[in-house]
Amino acid sequence: MSSAATALIWWIVPALGLTGALGYVLWITKFQSKYQQETQRSVGQFQRFQESLRDSQARDFNKVNNPLEGNSPESKTGSITDFPK
Repeated sequence: MSSAATALIWWIVPALGLTGALGYVLWITKFQSKYQQETQRSVGQFQRFQESLRDSQARDFNKVNNPLEGNSPESKTGSITDFPK
């Protein structure tokens, strides 16, 4: 390898490293908050979706296990065994 190519490598590698470092610092200072806010918003939307899914699954579970819930005479007046004394 010629000395010119070696000298060029010794200038290019640090220059690329410096450019990458400056680009990273620029991204951190200028753009990270924008992406962070979008991520927070997406996480919040996903959490609301999970809660709604959990609620709908709980309602479906209750319908399957208690099909007469809310429609039976017991739910309106109490238990069948609650006779007046």
